[in-house]
Amino acid sequence: MLKNIQYLFSGIFLIPCLCSAMIPAGNGNGMEEVTVTELSTVDSIGRAIEYQMEHYPESQYRDVYKNFMQDFFGPGHILTDTAASGRYLRSELATDDPFSGPLYEPTGYKGNFYRVNLSLIKDGVVPYDIFFDSFVKSVQGIIPPSGEEWMGRWKMIDGVIKKMGLIFPDEERDRRELNEQFENGDYVVHHSQRYNDSVHFHYRIVSKENFERRILPLLQNRKITE
Repeated sequence: MLKNIQYLFSGIFLIPCLCSAMIPAGNGNGMEEVTVTELSTVDSIGRAIEYQMEHYPESQYRDVYKNFMQDFFGPGHILTDTAASGRYLRSELATDDPFSGPLYEPTGYKGNFYRVNLSLIKDGVVPYDIFFDSFVKSVQGIIPPSGEEWMGRWKMIDGVIKKMGLIFPDEERDRRELNEQFENGDYVVHHSQRYNDSVHFHYRIVSKENFERRILPLLQNRKITE
């Protein structure tokens, strides 16, 4: 299945056709109705998990969770103070840490947002003002799922993780800490230290619309002129 996720590098996140037709599925006790939408969603989730584990093998359980959480909640949790966000971005750009990782990649399985590498600013591909403004405007129009809706969606995603037989170091601790947050209505997590130490992927979350309209053309123009 790992070969099936290589389309992620094309720059356009392809999502399987989600239609509402019903198909029969045998369960050993007769026939039951399963929607094509459900099958396509599960397949998309599995591909997203495979992509993450292939490219970020040091990911912990919380890092997989974070990827899917970002797909629905976007960057709103770190943009409560625009001025502070700007100062933090500039301080991060000033570090000597290597800016590795892809130039951009979609979040989760729907690709509602992109993780966009800060190296695009450092290398002069995307002007700071355009990058930061795209980041800020990505909060506009976000309607995050309710706690109940998100818990239902995460339960489905977690079911795919279990079905794939993945086992993570410190998984029980991560599950316990996440459950404690969920009980308090808090659905935002940070990357694990193990992930941060191995990846050095400095990025910001930008909405699909802002990325494809304002940032992606700058990358494409650079390829044409090189």
